[in-house]
Amino acid sequence: MANRHPWCVLLALSLVLLLPRPALGQASSVITATGNPLFHDRFTADPAPLVVGDRLYLYVGHDEAQRDEMFNMREWLVYSTADMTTWQYHGPIMRVSDFKWAKADAWAAQAIEKDGRFRFYAAVEHDQTHPGKAIGVAVSDSPSGPFVDAKGAALITNEMTPKGTHSWEDIDPTVFTDDDGSTWIAWGNRQCYIARLKPNMIELDGPITEITPPHFEEGPWLHKRGPLYYLTYASLDRSRHRDEKVSYATAPSIQGPWTYRGELTGSGKYSFTIHPGIAQFKGNWYLFLHNAALTIGDQNGATGRRAVTVEYLRYNEDGSIKPVLQTDAGISVPPAR
Repeated sequence: MANRHPWCVLLALSLVLLLPRPALGQASSVITATGNPLFHDRFTADPAPLVVGDRLYLYVGHDEAQRDEMFNMREWLVYSTADMTTWQYHGPIMRVSDFKWAKADAWAAQAIEKDGRFRFYAAVEHDQTHPGKAIGVAVSDSPSGPFVDAKGAALITNEMTPKGTHSWEDIDPTVFTDDDGSTWIAWGNRQCYIARLKPNMIELDGPITEITPPHFEEGPWLHKRGPLYYLTYASLDRSRHRDEKVSYATAPSIQGPWTYRGELTGSGKYSFTIHPGIAQFKGNWYLFLHNAALTIGDQNGATGRRAVTVEYLRYNEDGSIKPVLQTDAGISVPPAR
């Protein structure tokens, strides 16, 4: 690699960029998962599960970093399964260019169903009219897309959260509908924010509140089990750790107060980042993550080439979550009792 002329490298990269991409929503393959990582056909990151009927849909970002690139993410993909073993690849469901006001970075996203339609909340880099990271919302009549911009503008922009000292604090949206029908969105990097959404799902309904738990870094995920609300997130104790882990907090209400419950699992293999996604499906709870343990061709895993994994999630009688050990076998073996 080191002996190649620069013009050869540029030519190779140009050819990669010019390769035709599948049409949005186009299914192209069936995959049998036998362990972790789940998918070996492409690099995937930031998993976000959604259960629709008897299928689980898993929305992921597509890592396309070449060589020493940090991140190169231009589209979101979705896979679905009825048994957690056989997965249907549905192709790209949306590209960052579909948000006309955005200029780059198809970062973490999550989809939610409400009133028979599917909304997709995604982090991108806004153009120079609102510099910095922003969160957009798209909509589809199908969980497999394609999704289209539902608002024509960002839902959340960098200037709406002025506390942060960096331009990428408005990332990693998680959306959750409470028992009373209200829907909430949480997001953030270094600071964690939460706000209620209006019934139209494309506007905030009230103030933005900060709920930052200890060692919060990014990647929040909201869910509820029994009487408890859970905020699970990528955590980083900068005084002790180099790579992100996963921690969580619980609350009696979506509006808190939130109580820190500790670390849930360690770092993803070879990966600085980690991103939790949680779902209950056909009697089991699952924790989706990513690491950088996958190699495809001559491309090793890296910060910008990650791979989605899954483990069983189990709870104690008091509602706390049992620590999760990340394994190569994943859910291909029954959970320990």
